[in-house]
Amino acid sequence: MHAQLRPKIAALAALGHELYNKDFLLTWEASEPTLRAILLTAEILEDLARAGVSTRTFRSGLGVAVFRDKSTRTRYSFRAACNLLGLATEELDESTSQVSHGETVRETSAMVGFLSEVIGIRDDMFLGEGHKYMTEVSASLDESHKAGILLQRPAVINLQSDLDHPTQALADLRHLVQHFGGVEALRGRKLVMSWAYSPSYGKPLSVPQGVIGLMTRFGMDVVLAHPPGYELVDDCLTVARRFSSETGGSFSTTDSMDAAFEAADVVYPKSWAPMAVMHERTRMIRAGERAGLADLERQALAQNARFKHWECTDALMRRTRGGRALYMHCLPADVTDVSCPAGEVSQAVFESARLETYREASYKPFIIASMILNTRFPGATATLTHILDDGRPRRGHAG
Repeated sequence: MHAQLRPKIAALAALGHELYNKDFLLTWEASEPTLRAILLTAEILEDLARAGVSTRTFRSGLGVAVFRDKSTRTRYSFRAACNLLGLATEELDESTSQVSHGETVRETSAMVGFLSEVIGIRDDMFLGEGHKYMTEVSASLDESHKAGILLQRPAVINLQSDLDHPTQALADLRHLVQHFGGVEALRGRKLVMSWAYSPSYGKPLSVPQGVIGLMTRFGMDVVLAHPPGYELVDDCLTVARRFSSETGGSFSTTDSMDAAFEAADVVYPKSWAPMAVMHERTRMIRAGERAGLADLERQALAQNARFKHWECTDALMRRTRGGRALYMHCLPADVTDVSCPAGEVSQAVFESARLETYREASYKPFIIASMILNTRFPGATATLTHILDDGRPRRGHAG
């Protein structure tokens, strides 16, 4: 194990990064060395865990989760990541806290910041709100730390906002790196980020935005496919175009799922809501127009139903490169005849790829742990070397 990991730790030291004492809110704001450092640190942490070595580097401290939307994978990935590094976890339930009585974000941030090392936030449902909320938490923590109220300034990690889903996109990238055999092996690979039909409405735009904003940075030929009316946020499209031009990859859009899948190496069929619907829903909630939300939902579902044929099927998969494209999904997928009568993907396609989607999800705890480690320790390489040399077992020996 030492012979395998020491070169990786040396490679990590050569990368450098800009994470110490910083937040991680948007993938496209991080430098490429920083992204590579997150990936490599995650790989090293996973190697250590698989070898049965304890990676608990904190003797005390909290990892606080704030989930303003439902979650399974990200919620437990955050807890697993904190536990892997030795942090206790606590989740803020706004319905049982003073937030429900009107407590301000500024005040809540200071209170949950006591002796906390990291605050993970999921706020993805309302376009124009999630990222704004995270930056408000960040500014409030700065204020309390500078005033000497907080002993340390916790790092804020985006566990999904209205704009980006960094921990998912980086777990996806880690999956691609493992599948194709390295970061450089991604250059020239065609990845299709496609809208797909769902019988539900209001799914965030952040997963497709995160994917196109990240994979274009590594020379992939990224195709965004969706029916008319399902466009993404303009700034995110601009980011994808800029990165593709800088890295020698490409970024294009199409309104044909069939055309997009042609000769694809990777397909990512995933539903998201029309941007206009997300803006209108946010406006209605701000204005207190609760009665109109039901009508908005009916309209959105009717719009979705016009595109039921946007389903990932065996026939579509046969159009991909050699008929063997890697199927990806952030989960849970809407599987036809399993979780719904008609959905994003056929039962046959999903079942053939199901375990690989679980593998894709399995990288997320290590990505989050990597973000925590690199934001909290000035020298992750020194910390990882100490863990390796110490070699404490993750499990105690039976007596």
